[in-house]
Formats: sequence, C-alpha cells, structure tokens
Amino acid sequence: MSKVNYINKIKGLPETLRQFIGLIIVMLIVIASFGIINGIFGEGDDLVERMKLEEQRIAEEKKLSDLISKLPSGILVSFDGTDHYKLTDEVYEQVCKATKLIPQRAIMGANFLNFRAHELYTINGNKIDETFVEWDQEKGKCFAGFTVSGNNVGVDESITISGEALSFLSTGIDTRIYFIKNF
Repeated sequence: MSKVNYINKIKGLPETLRQFIGLIIVMLIVIASFGIINGIFGEGDDLVERMKLEEQRIAEEKKLSDLISKLPSGILVSFDGTDHYKLTDEVYEQVCKATKLIPQRAIMGANFLNFRAHELYTINGNKIDETFVEWDQEKGKCFAGFTVSGNNVGVDESITISGEALSFLSTGIDTRIYFIKNF
C-alpha cells in the first residue's frame, strides 16, 4: 500500500519537477556507469605517467629544435684549430642528442677504414641496416655509427662501424653527422 502512495505522490508533482528528478537519476546512472567502467578498464596512474613522459619528450624536442634553429648553417666542430663554428661542451652535447641523421658522406668516410664493411656496403647496394647517434655521459663525447650486412645478397655477415662524431653539419632545420672518427 505504501508503494502505491509513493507512486501517487510522484504522479502528483509538477511535470517540470518530475523531469528534473528523472534527469538527476539518469546523470547518477551515467556517472556510476563510467565509474564502474573506469574501475574495470581504466589505466589510471600508468596513463598519467605515460602522458607526463610524452609531454617531457615533446618539451625536450622543442628545446632542441630551438637550439638547432639558432646555430649557424655549415660545419660545426667540437675542437679548436679550424675555421668552422666551434661548439661549447654544453651545446656539443645538446647537438649530439638532437642529431639523428648520418648522411652517406659520413658513412663512406668511415667505411674507407674498414675494408670488409666497405665491401658489404658495396655488394648490398649501399644499404644501411641501422644508424645510431648516442651521447656517452661517462666520456663526455658523441658517438655515431651504423650497421651494414649482406643479408639481402646471401652473405650471412653483419658489421657495425662506430666512432666519435667529430663534426656536424647544420642545415638550419636539422643537424647531421659530418665526420665519424673510427680509428
């Protein structure tokens, strides 16, 4: 009997008030549903951590891009004794970390000192498997290298050439390894 009384009381309320109460109930159901779904599928702290890391990476990339745009175009070196633009130690590290490209000129120069690497490079159609540019915090130097192999021509051999990146080429848009000292 009491259920009938409650239903009659609700039916007796003004239409706008009943719609408002219905809206509140629907909102509570939606919020509760999202809470349950987030509890089941939500990544929470892991997602927030990944977002922060991505924001830091983007900020670092923007900072390095700003640095590169301020460098003069041409050859950048880390040592005295040339007419080229000499980098300070701090800028040398930042340029190393920003550099990703190793052009064919630097690869060919480094290959001349390793006959087998030059041979593999030549027989496989000048194909490079992998390149890398890394900053060695312990030595305070930039190292660059690449891997050549004969896998695509039936030679089961792979050689990695690496050495100190002594100079960079600044184009105003990016920096590239200019010379690799690998002896």
